[in-house]
Amino acid sequence: MSFETMASQIEALQQPCFIDFEASSLDLICSYPIEVGVCLPDGAIHSWLLRPAPLWTDWSEDACAIHGISRQQLQQEGVNVVDVAHALNELLPEHVYCDAWTFDSFWLHRLFRAAKLQPAFKLESIAALLAPQQVNNWAETRRRAIETLGVETHRAANDAQILYTTWKMVIEQGL
Repeated sequence: MSFETMASQIEALQQPCFIDFEASSLDLICSYPIEVGVCLPDGAIHSWLLRPAPLWTDWSEDACAIHGISRQQLQQEGVNVVDVAHALNELLPEHVYCDAWTFDSFWLHRLFRAAKLQPAFKLESIAALLAPQQVNNWAETRRRAIETLGVETHRAANDAQILYTTWKMVIEQGL
């Protein structure tokens, strides 16, 4: 294990925080975040449905069928992007981890740009926390974490909790 990986794991043991997004589609030009969920270092979960910003019009019925969130639900129950961006900046530690960095960083950028704010935290891939063998065992451990938690996937809060639980299992078992 490299010194950098060990240093990342020691830091993460002190403050692991995970984030996940659900989105209007998987189009990395037009899509936008519709839900964000975080699992804080103490295991506390927070999530928000996002009311689409005025220029956010992309929508995929295929994506809707996966996450089960409708545009009508976003309009009725969604929170203003400015309020969510402020909440994330207040809640999250310096480093926040995700499992789909390309997509998650795009949606994080879209959220903060629409809010006209800058994130007060750095988004990093969960792979930065893991040794190569741990990366290799991630998928199987994630499957077990989902079984253990008994939650549905493709909802941001659940997926952030799955990341947290998977990470704990990987670290605790020394995989």
